[in-house]
This record gives sequence, C-alpha cells and structure tokens, in this order.
Amino acid sequence: MTFAELKSNAAWRPIPHCPGRFVLSAGPSQVSPADLVAATAEVAEHVVSTAKDPVAVAPLDEGGLISYRKRDGTYIHTLNTREGFARKLRQLGIR
Repeated sequence: MTFAELKSNAAWRPIPHCPGRFVLSAGPSQVSPADLVAATAEVAEHVVSTAKDPVAVAPLDEGGLISYRKRDGTYIHTLNTREGFARKLRQLGIR
C-alpha cells in the first residue's frame, strides 16, 4: 500500500493548522491500521506520554499512517505526507 493508494481508497480531510496531515472523514473506524494498509507496512504501537491513547504507526513510501486506538477499540486514522509524518512523530516523541 502506498500513500497515494491509501489516500485514493478513502475520504480524507485536511487537519486544520496541520500541513500535510489528513484525518479519515468517516470518523472512528473499526478497521485496524494493519487492515487499512493491507498488511503491506509494518505497524508498531506505542504508548507515549504526549498522547492519551495508544498510537499505531505505519511508515509508507511518501509518509505514513498514524492511528490512535480508542478505549472502545475503534481507531482515529491520520494519513500524513512525509513532512507531516516526521513532524508528528517528533511531537509524539516517537522519533
């Protein structure tokens, strides 16, 4: 799965004031990050003090997917360009 394929497979809307970051328009999703990227990218989950929910990260060719696992088992998925992905991972303290 590439960034472009994932972006074209679902409706994403820009996250205000976050250049290069998009959130899945449908809202919370039952689909796991691994299923969303069709198991073509390694998904690593992190627990970080800067996020209230566990964070799943999947690098893609031109950016990456960052998903937040909610207590009810649903996910908030964000698709990120290369720059948006790097910036958000730094903010989360993951990279």
